[in-house]
Amino acid sequence: MARDIAGGPLLGMNRLAQKIAGLIRSAGPISVADYMAACLLDPENGYYTTHDPFGTNGDFVTAPEISQMFGELIAVWLVQGWQAIGSPASVTIAEIGPGRGTLMKDMVRTIGRLAPQLADSADFALVEASPRLSATQKETLGGDNGSFGWHAKLDTLKDQPLLVVGNEIFDALPFRQFVKRDGKWLERAVGLDADGALQFGIGTASLAADALPTDAKHALEGSIFEIAPAREAMMSTISERIANQGGCGIFFDYGHLEPGLGDTFQAVRAHRPEVVLDNPGEADLTSHVDFSALAAVARGHGLKADTTSQGEFLLGMGLLERAGQLGQSGDVAAREKISADVERLAGPDQMGTLFKVLAIRPSGIVVPPFGGAS
Repeated sequence: MARDIAGGPLLGMNRLAQKIAGLIRSAGPISVADYMAACLLDPENGYYTTHDPFGTNGDFVTAPEISQMFGELIAVWLVQGWQAIGSPASVTIAEIGPGRGTLMKDMVRTIGRLAPQLADSADFALVEASPRLSATQKETLGGDNGSFGWHAKLDTLKDQPLLVVGNEIFDALPFRQFVKRDGKWLERAVGLDADGALQFGIGTASLAADALPTDAKHALEGSIFEIAPAREAMMSTISERIANQGGCGIFFDYGHLEPGLGDTFQAVRAHRPEVVLDNPGEADLTSHVDFSALAAVARGHGLKADTTSQGEFLLGMGLLERAGQLGQSGDVAAREKISADVERLAGPDQMGTLFKVLAIRPSGIVVPPFGGAS
């Protein structure tokens, strides 16, 4: 690809790539976290500013879009959580990063059937920073949107017990990468090659040995370790509210239950992987979530934290039984679709193992299928 006559960015770079390249030329390489934040959240050309990423016509499909069973079983868990904390009359039911609003719609319908008192008295809140997605959520929820409140941040939720859900929210928050070079762990950065194209390089920040997993001392040169201060900060905010106000929370994402090494930075566009430095702002950028780090934050606030796989959680909540109920009134094609949905949500070769679950709750409270131990 040829360079333009002014010696600027490569011809063919999109607007956001040009903006990022200009920033790098003026101030030097940027961290992976800053690159990800720019790609997703740039006010003019960011991915979440300009795209509707969800569904078959978007870039990826989330569990709530696969089947209503996902939202129904989470609603059952929330009702159990509400009962476990004493069925308070005033409570907020919040979803962070509500996507199209499908999960909230399924949860509200199910809560209304299982616990009408809770459905009538709860404040239903959607925590969404994107005006574009907020508009989509309002359309999905339809009817009386006065039943719901939209919040750009968690800080504006009422000071009362909180039942909170997050599905594929932590993976979308920026993270940092560190590369082992000559025995040191130096921050991975995004810079420019000789032709002005975006490329990975090494920055000046380093990571202390006590922040690394125990097996890092045996890591090969070029190994990568990821940390996510923004994710831990969000979990700290949630945990502090639950510790102070009461409640419980449950979160789903793809990731790992134990810390480890490896590059999990990825881009998805039109349901296919893409090179993460290609076409900034036009693909979804994510990485795997370290659930052990999030659980440690919750425990640091005095909460109990349980982790498991999505498959184990859904099966423990009665996924097969619910699928059987839905299939009774359907024809052969409907039952086959329900069976395929079960496999996709909970199968070991699909979302069942790749996706993990973190549930947090005050000490002394048990919310099935999790036991009393942390």
